[in-house]
Amino acid sequence: MTTMNVSLPAELKHFVESQVGEGGYGTSSEFVRDLIRRERARIQLRERIVAGMESGPGSELDAGYFERLRARITDEA
Repeated sequence: MTTMNVSLPAELKHFVESQVGEGGYGTSSEFVRDLIRRERARIQLRERIVAGMESGPGSELDAGYFERLRARITDEA
């Protein structure tokens, strides 16, 4: 693992320290790593949503759609 030093204003430092205490993190590094992982997951989700939107028209999600989906799942079981 590599090291990265980050300078924070006092207000943000206090915020991080409070999140470490309240959030069950062992260190400020654990808190920051969790934030980075969450941001990466958010970006990936956004990319998938955009890709889905750009893939063309989708199915209408009405009662019939869900009935067909249930039937397909039941047939596969």
